[in-house]
Parts: sequence; C-alpha cells; structure tokens
Amino acid sequence: MTDTPDTTPPHGQTLSAKAEAARAERLARQAAALRANLRRRKEQARTRQDQTAGDHPPTTTQPTPGNGESKTCP
Repeated sequence: MTDTPDTTPPHGQTLSAKAEAARAERLARQAAALRANLRRRKEQARTRQDQTAGDHPPTTTQPTPGNGESKTCP
C-alpha cells in the first residue's frame, strides 16, 4: 500500500483534464478522511485502554487446590 493515490484511469480509459482534476481532488479528500478516521479510532482505543486500566485494580490469582477444582466457601 502506498500513500500516493493511483491516478491511472481504469481499463485504459482517458479522462479529460477537468475529470482528472476532479478525480485527484476526490482521492485526496478520501485519503485525508481515512487518515483522520484512523487517528480518531486510535485515540478512542487509547482512551478505552486508559479507562480499563484505571477502573480495575490489578487482580491477584488465588491458588487452586491440587485436584483442579475451585475452592468453595463452607
């Protein structure tokens, strides 16, 4: 994947200068929107990770009996 948009017309078609300029602008807007969306999603993931880490104290594991069953309260 490259950062530069593919500017070749599909299937050997030739575009007018106006159509080519419109296509290039559209591809540039799309690329900018995708980058902004990725930044937004990464920020949301970081926020969720920070909230999850801050909400729950570290858990300690309880040893289980040698037979593999969980310990029950009497």
